[in-house]
Amino acid sequence: MEQLAPHEKLFVDTAFTEDDENHGQIGCVECHGGNSDDPNWKTAHKGVVKDPTFPDPSKACGDCHENITENNQHNLHVNLAAIKKTVGMRSNPAKGVCERVDEGRQNHCSSCHSSCGQCHVSRPESVQGGLLEGHVFKKNPPMQEVCTACHGSRIGKEYLGKNKGIPADVHKRKYFKCSKCHTGDEMHGDNNDCANRYEVGNGPKCLDCHEDIYDEKAPNAKQHRLHKDLLSCQVCHSMPYKNCYSCHVAKDPQGNAFFETKESNMNFMIGLNPLRSQKRPEKFVTVRHVPVDKNTFDFYTKNGLSNFDQIPTWKLTTPHNINRQTPQNKKCENCHGNADFFLIEKDVRPEELNANKNVIVPLSLLPKKIAD
Repeated sequence: MEQLAPHEKLFVDTAFTEDDENHGQIGCVECHGGNSDDPNWKTAHKGVVKDPTFPDPSKACGDCHENITENNQHNLHVNLAAIKKTVGMRSNPAKGVCERVDEGRQNHCSSCHSSCGQCHVSRPESVQGGLLEGHVFKKNPPMQEVCTACHGSRIGKEYLGKNKGIPADVHKRKYFKCSKCHTGDEMHGDNNDCANRYEVGNGPKCLDCHEDIYDEKAPNAKQHRLHKDLLSCQVCHSMPYKNCYSCHVAKDPQGNAFFETKESNMNFMIGLNPLRSQKRPEKFVTVRHVPVDKNTFDFYTKNGLSNFDQIPTWKLTTPHNINRQTPQNKKCENCHGNADFFLIEKDVRPEELNANKNVIVPLSLLPKKIAD
């Protein structure tokens, strides 16, 4: 996204101090530190903290928002638990090797964290920050300056219809913002340690709004009942989405961390549910390739991901590009008797077959052709 000019990033609007009866009446030093009595700006700024809400917001926000900040350590936007867990599961358990892999993870995979301030006051640091509106606190963060600033290359483009030839999500066309489905309760954590966003107890479900799809009088009720707990909603209603491959991390001669991916493509794949549970009982789900390979951390250590096959490279995904009619649901025959949409063995790279053995759809499980 376009960067703000330096003065735009730092300018504090008088509306903040004049109109915000709560936050605007708190002195700068109470949150950011420094010395407001020192006339020398250089020494007055000694000890100033740019974002007093990260990693622990209890001091800056806890006096008034204790019910939110008490869950901060369980907030996936803060602790990035999913990345830490998946990298850890793939890592070589040898102490020295594992530590070097984790060094790489922290250098390259931990910069996209968020915080109270990076949602409600400024843009996220991963897109170079900058105040949203002159330090005015935004109860509902602006979608395209906060949400899709981080979740842009995949979710943002899918939802907004910025992938060539693929329409925007039907919910976007109804002018839904992210917060319509993703509430503050979900964003702030639910006081449980979750390994990924699908474990968050108060995450959104399609049935929260579409509760009548199984009613006899509802359109397509027969098809919805027939496929209940067999297919995820996205299997029928998602469009092609981005898949990324082979991320490699390193540092340049100046010590700056960087990463590069070899390729990406737009595709749509149905696989076996790798996270099947009582909450997600569907047998078939949409799956997306994640940008990792066995050599991702070679800059830091050789054979760093010796347990690469412990988890799939094709993971459960819920693309944000929902449409009522899609290529796969136009006709029953598009899935029944047709392997094109399913992740079968030939679609997986040979070196990743073992990692994805529980996601690949065996030919024997493909939906049979419907008899005339």
